[in-house]
Amino acid sequence: MKLALIVNPYAGGKKGEKLLPLIEKKLSLNRIDFHTYVSLYHGHIFKIISELKIKEYDAIISIGGDGTNFYVLNGLLANFKPKKIPPLGIIPIGSGNSFAKDLNIHHYEDGIRSIVENNPRWIDVCSFTQAEKKFYFVNLTGLGFVTDVAKTAQKFKYFGDFSYIIGVLYRTAKLCFHYMELEIDGKIISGENCFVEFCNSRFTGGNMLMAPDAKIDDGYMDIIIAGKLSRTSLLATLPKIFKGTHIDHPAVRHFTARKAKIKTWPAKTLLPDGEVFGTTPTTINVHHKMIRYL
Repeated sequence: MKLALIVNPYAGGKKGEKLLPLIEKKLSLNRIDFHTYVSLYHGHIFKIISELKIKEYDAIISIGGDGTNFYVLNGLLANFKPKKIPPLGIIPIGSGNSFAKDLNIHHYEDGIRSIVENNPRWIDVCSFTQAEKKFYFVNLTGLGFVTDVAKTAQKFKYFGDFSYIIGVLYRTAKLCFHYMELEIDGKIISGENCFVEFCNSRFTGGNMLMAPDAKIDDGYMDIIIAGKLSRTSLLATLPKIFKGTHIDHPAVRHFTARKAKIKTWPAKTLLPDGEVFGTTPTTINVHHKMIRYL
């Protein structure tokens, strides 16, 4: 078995840089051949993937977080047809690693185990449009309050997990809503909105169970919509995301769909797989069992 290892050395507070020698040693002990490619700057993964001779590899592994996997996935689908792409794998060393949890991968050693077992499964991939271009995600993409929190947290990322608490408090103090028009498989939903999440898998931000019923291979995305609610109600509801019980709040609605179109006023930033990338309007589609993951 031969792997292409795509490494983000800055993931998880430079855990990629620290853990790479150990990961390479464990793979060698399992008699797995590999070639390591290290991302040196933002966007470098796209260049690495575009020059990759994928026919030489039995799997392509991202070593990093959800964002690293996002760039690996998009780099591959921008350059190769899905059926030509070998199975993907994840060795999670990022701050969230949300998507990996739906693959039963919770630790970097689980990622190595998944490679050794070499048991790929077909999973759904979602696409979203930006003008005439199409991009992909496997975890979720969101907009509104959740994205605003992430944007604020990025400015304080040197505080680690506490940066998200700063983001929540700051955005709650400045809480504002946007007007949304959302078409779900032909049905129109409109009104003032706090946030929307289009979920392919269950978790976000590490352990937050945003879409407790989502499945990564059922051909549907789970859409979580939070309408207008007070600051007090928002702060009381947010901790419930860790158990998935936030969907019981009267201001929260849950739908499943194969396709969704969304417009907002004003335009809102998107957050695909934890990356601040793109804006509304956008169209989101589910591509059933498009890619294999270990």
